[in-house]
Amino acid sequence: MSILTIALVALFVLFLIGVPIYAALLISSMLALFFSDTLPLAVVQGSLFDGLNIFPLLAIPCFIVAGKLMERGNITQDIIDVVKMLVGRLYGGIGITTILGCTFFAAISGSGTSTVAAVGAVMIPAMIRNNYSRTYAGAVAATGGTIGILIPPSNPMIIYAIICNVSVTGMFTAGFLPGFIMAFCLSVVAWLLARHHGFRADEGAEPFSAGAFLKTCRRAFFSLATVIIVLGSIYSGMATPVEASVVAVLWALFVGVVVNRALSIKDIYDSFLEGAIVCGSIMIIVGASTLFGKILTYEEAPARLANAVVAFTHNKYLVMLLIVGLLYILGMFMETLAMIILVAPVLVPMLHILEINPIHFGIVMIMANETGLLTPPMGVNLFVSSRLTGVSVERLAVAVLPYLLAMALVTLLIVFVEPISTILPTLLGYNY
Repeated sequence: MSILTIALVALFVLFLIGVPIYAALLISSMLALFFSDTLPLAVVQGSLFDGLNIFPLLAIPCFIVAGKLMERGNITQDIIDVVKMLVGRLYGGIGITTILGCTFFAAISGSGTSTVAAVGAVMIPAMIRNNYSRTYAGAVAATGGTIGILIPPSNPMIIYAIICNVSVTGMFTAGFLPGFIMAFCLSVVAWLLARHHGFRADEGAEPFSAGAFLKTCRRAFFSLATVIIVLGSIYSGMATPVEASVVAVLWALFVGVVVNRALSIKDIYDSFLEGAIVCGSIMIIVGASTLFGKILTYEEAPARLANAVVAFTHNKYLVMLLIVGLLYILGMFMETLAMIILVAPVLVPMLHILEINPIHFGIVMIMANETGLLTPPMGVNLFVSSRLTGVSVERLAVAVLPYLLAMALVTLLIVFVEPISTILPTLLGYNY
């Protein structure tokens, strides 16, 4: 029995019995190394260090902390007030505001779970007060949160870019158009469902007027500037994603403390503490998966898979559809970052053989992973939304089905219309 077989069987068994992902990766890797005649156990130490000694990874903890500070510093509320002025008077206006609010919040936080927690905490009570059903409110908040990993900056995009050796900025740029298309389609679904159930506009929303809108924008100027400063610094070349993530933290502190006067010392401490906890759980998975990836590489698993797929078909679109189907299944059982860390290195050789643009494939992979946030038993967004609404995860899982259908259709659109995800990176010089 090869060490690859030992590692894969052990990993599968450990997943089945509910062992945490990082522990399953480490145990299965060390078990394989124990039976290896050529790979020493010293590989463990080197792999864990090499997996974390990557400069772009520093952006992840900073974006997480920035999201926490925004949540507590009323920046989220300011952004929602602006969006509500635009769509609050429509059928399901509060639900549409939730999705669009998630889109704007995602432009700083980089995390799907943080997005649904921050925006949902504000918008779910507002929907319930306006006689929206708790199930509708929970479903729309959970779905809106999925945009958090598609709109840049995105933690999964950072991990994918590092693994596949592509530009982080190029990946961020590629996510814009697919992200806005996804937000539009999900908003349409929310509007249709609201009309079907009779959920009318926000009774407290004032009619739209240019004067009132400008007044709201002026009041939220510093909060809205957060998005422009963070993303503008990246795309203008003034800052790398890591440097921009630090700017996001400093700006969120400035707005929350000086402008909105909403952040206390305890809020700042809690934000950094929660950021450290989330980041720690991510980093240990990154290190453990690097070790597991070395075993896969040593056993030539990526090359074997690539050759097997090419022997089956040379049609890159068929291959991408098969991969999307696989990711849908894996997303039910694995967390997004862990899935990317495990699957992406195995697929890289296949991208080169089939001449698939790695940035295009990365966006497709991120979009396929979005469904995992809404599908049990993993479905982390459902659990967050369930806690906020008091509705069971089972009921929410049924309520998000129309949104999942829309997400699948948008994913197919991106698969077959490659320029949607590549035109902006190409214009900025990120050609692959």
